[in-house]
Amino acid sequence: MADEPLVADLLVDRLRAWGVPRLFGYSGDGINPFMGALRRAGDPVFVQARHEENAALMAVAHAKYTGEVGVVTSTQGPGAVHLLGGLYDAKLDHTPVVAIVGQQQRSVLGSEYQQEIDLQTLFKDVAAQFVQTVQTPDQAAMVVDRAFRTALSTRSPCVVIVPHDVQQLPAPDGPAHEHGVMPTAVEWRRPRVVPREEDLRAAADVLASGERVALLVGQGCREAGDEVRAVAERLGAGVTTSLLGKPWWDESLPTSCGVMGHLGTHASGWLMGRCDTLLVVGSNDPWSEYYPAPGQARAVQVDIDGRHLGNRYPVEVGLTGDAAETLAALLPLLPDRSSGSPWRSEVEAAVRRSRQLAADRADLPADPVNPELAVRSLNPHLPADALVAVDVGSVTYWYARHLALPPGVPAHLSSTLATMGSSVPYGIAAKLACPDRPVVALSGDGAMQMVGINELVTLARMWPDWADPRFALLVLHNRDLAEVSWEQREMETEPRFDASQSLPDFPYAGYAELLGLGSVRVDRPEDLDAAWAQALAADRPFVIEAVVDADVPLLPPFPAGRDKLEDFRAGLRAEGADGEHALLLLDRQTEQEEGVAR
Repeated sequence: MADEPLVADLLVDRLRAWGVPRLFGYSGDGINPFMGALRRAGDPVFVQARHEENAALMAVAHAKYTGEVGVVTSTQGPGAVHLLGGLYDAKLDHTPVVAIVGQQQRSVLGSEYQQEIDLQTLFKDVAAQFVQTVQTPDQAAMVVDRAFRTALSTRSPCVVIVPHDVQQLPAPDGPAHEHGVMPTAVEWRRPRVVPREEDLRAAADVLASGERVALLVGQGCREAGDEVRAVAERLGAGVTTSLLGKPWWDESLPTSCGVMGHLGTHASGWLMGRCDTLLVVGSNDPWSEYYPAPGQARAVQVDIDGRHLGNRYPVEVGLTGDAAETLAALLPLLPDRSSGSPWRSEVEAAVRRSRQLAADRADLPADPVNPELAVRSLNPHLPADALVAVDVGSVTYWYARHLALPPGVPAHLSSTLATMGSSVPYGIAAKLACPDRPVVALSGDGAMQMVGINELVTLARMWPDWADPRFALLVLHNRDLAEVSWEQREMETEPRFDASQSLPDFPYAGYAELLGLGSVRVDRPEDLDAAWAQALAADRPFVIEAVVDADVPLLPPFPAGRDKLEDFRAGLRAEGADGEHALLLLDRQTEQEEGVAR
């Protein structure tokens, strides 16, 4: 019996057949047979996180950095529940992930047994495309194969539930050829999806009709950078990106307006407010109030998923297709304005103003350090082969507005779900996928206290095995849930609620030292450059604890930001003396914005 392959071994063999190099998770009795099979096989590698949610985030990050399917595993009950945060991150950012989840023995299901949860119901929303329980050995390979094919086809999380007793059953000798048993194969190939010629011409007619064309570029342009640039140059267009699209577009170009939306740039707000034609490529960005006003611009959209067409803006022509191939087919149908136009000159001027405004914002004196400067100061030190992981909160704003990613440097974050604490798990997965490349992670102190501190333990455990140990983590330490504090003022005209927003003090640099990592605490702006240089030359992972000012406003780009000013001020005035410094900084930023707007 000991030498007889089990269903658990079949599961591992199937993962290997699908080319899975590693999977993330946390063990438990519900998946002990699966753990045993992983031990016996030695491949794929099992990566132990400190919490199942972090393991799921690592699986999502693996998929985002590599383009492969991320795999996570957990036991039933609480372990399964903990997976949901990471799996929803995959669902909302359209990322292929497969979860293999244990379950109690079939004979006790329905008895209110220990850790018994109806997992089909638990996962039916997050894994709406595919969630199945393996009931017999003959079913196991088919369910795993369908999970992988569905994850790849729909770019979504899929869940395979395997009861403990099924994992222990003998694996089938081979594929059966009988009624009631489904044959299966490890096979999936990316399709070629291109719109019809008449639809391309209709799109070209809309784009040709405009004089002030704008492009909104999302993560669907991951492999279409050259085609997007060719179309933008041919149309003389300005280009803005979604948060997920930022790494896939060259923001150094003179017509690159930066990230769109509430956390976006001055130039992006200007572009969306002035364009008369909009081409959306591979983006489903939810900031609908930052799109052109309805009726302002005629619009065309390109997306591989036809369900997204017209989902954020009333488009006239929606093209279902691969971004690169669709744009390549569209290009020769477009008018050639590459020699220059008044609109292009206006866009370039707006971009110059926006970049100067960002620099001025970062130079604004703060107490003790301006968080915008803490992120911006990374630019001259960021290696050309780095991998960047970004957390949720105010640090996302500073990343979007200030970090200049060299071409080929990916940056990922939990964008649509916006779950706090993703940066360290993301960074670990990035490092495991590309161990010869340095990782830079950006986090706030709220995210660190929620999740990041725990995964520093994982980082400390792993790094001695890395040939290149560089892993630089910036922690913005302001003892405040800054983004929510500013949202309370902006959206509710409410003062900051100290009981909900104040964070306990924590020595991030000192904790890193206890774990055997490198660290430095920075409380003077003039020390930031040296800190980044030290972190990226260190012989081990390195934490920069930057003590920053929580009162630096999260002011949206104008004109939308102008409309929010009185709400901000009402909330700050309600704080009395505690809001005076933030109100002063808000007034300074407003002066900067108004100066650029003129």
